[in-house]
Amino acid sequence: MTTTTATTSTPTPTATSATATTNSVVKSATQQLLTSLNSGSGIDTASLVTQLVQAQFAAKTAALAAKNSTLTTQISATSTLKNTITTFSTALGGLSSGGTLQTQPVSSSSAVSASAISGARVGNLTSSVSVTRLATAQSARSALIDDRAASNGTGSFTLTLGTGQYDADGVMTGVAAGSVAPVRIDITDGSLDGIASAINNARAGITASVIADQNGKAVLSLKGATGTTQAFSLQANDPAGGLAQFNVGPGASTTLTSTAGNAELTVDGITVQRSSNTVTDVVAGVKLQLNATTTAPVALSSSRPTTALTQAVTDFIDTYNQVYASVRDVTDAAKGDLKSDSAAKTLLTSLQGLTTKTLVSTTATGVPTTLAQIGVATNRDGTLTVNADTLNKMLAAYPDEVESMFAAKAGNALSLDSKINAIQIAASSSLYGLGASASRYTKAQTDLSVEQGKIDSQSDALNTRLTQQFSSMNSKVTAYKATQTFLDNQIKAWNKSDN
Repeated sequence: MTTTTATTSTPTPTATSATATTNSVVKSATQQLLTSLNSGSGIDTASLVTQLVQAQFAAKTAALAAKNSTLTTQISATSTLKNTITTFSTALGGLSSGGTLQTQPVSSSSAVSASAISGARVGNLTSSVSVTRLATAQSARSALIDDRAASNGTGSFTLTLGTGQYDADGVMTGVAAGSVAPVRIDITDGSLDGIASAINNARAGITASVIADQNGKAVLSLKGATGTTQAFSLQANDPAGGLAQFNVGPGASTTLTSTAGNAELTVDGITVQRSSNTVTDVVAGVKLQLNATTTAPVALSSSRPTTALTQAVTDFIDTYNQVYASVRDVTDAAKGDLKSDSAAKTLLTSLQGLTTKTLVSTTATGVPTTLAQIGVATNRDGTLTVNADTLNKMLAAYPDEVESMFAAKAGNALSLDSKINAIQIAASSSLYGLGASASRYTKAQTDLSVEQGKIDSQSDALNTRLTQQFSSMNSKVTAYKATQTFLDNQIKAWNKSDN
């Protein structure tokens, strides 16, 4: 269970640099104007106007750029932080519910498999199970049909589920209807495959399949669910039609290959019956899979995941420290990108208080209920470490409680997984968490775009005005220069005539 994060800060323009830029542009533009006038060459009006307009709005543009860069960094930081805590919560949730941290039942025989029900506490399991009979399902098959694609007629069947009555040879003598009403199954395609498809599409409690032999002939096979009350009869509504050959029940031409019956087992001296070979309600917290009848009692015991729990504590601390470092850095009062973000600071506070949160509900004296009490300590920098000796002692003395902290248990809303999940939900909230922060920063960026649009409009207007002014000035300078040239030539002519 690992997660890594990385945050970077982007250099942003400052007000000082914007002022320097403005002064530089104005100075350059002034110098160009003087040079142009003194040299008598034409003024580059387009370049001059561009520089003056940029100088006019440089400070505002730089300030908006700086704000936009900061907001971009903050949006990225909130997204990274939200993903980090979500990944942490998901990883811990998977570890908690995966079963590796939960005490598992152990069976002494393959005739009965045992596994822990998710979230249940198995504890010190000591039970014995004997299986007298497995649960069976009623099944039937038709006679061989030469052509599976040939039609056997159309019409309908009536399917009745209930308790079957059989004679000593296993022949059905009747079906006592159960609580489910009989179901009508319409047959429009009378081929074997069409009949099987119609029965399966009805989803009424039996399944049908077509089985072909090596000669290409085929039979229709029908099977119900396991359990005494899952016997069935299937009767064509036209006794003289072709579908009647697939009837199941008293006097039918199909052959029963098995009958419906309950599993019978004895658990700790108590004999019970169940309709399925998967039994979840006779041994607390344990799912039994009955695979075969037994000749001797099967012993059930439990195996505690001590090594897995120890490793889980270590893995949790390693991952927590990575997550904590990311949150701590991004909320650093001096240089953190989210140093003023309330949601990020709330997340940091929540993580800091995790070791003292109650993770187990008990009133017994001395029983550990927090991470701190099983040896998880907080370092001066806020990261966590574990005292291996304390953890081992607690695992030996209170295995159920330590297991309950890390493994998801039914009814334990205080587990570490639940606490981290609650922190993640709060941190990701779009009302008051990082989701809300991201929305706020995004809106602020939109507002900046509007401000930048206003500046662009003002810049365009100034550009137009200055272009007109300099164009007029340039015309006057040109006229002045023409007059100057005329006078200069006239004076030269006068001076030449005097000689």
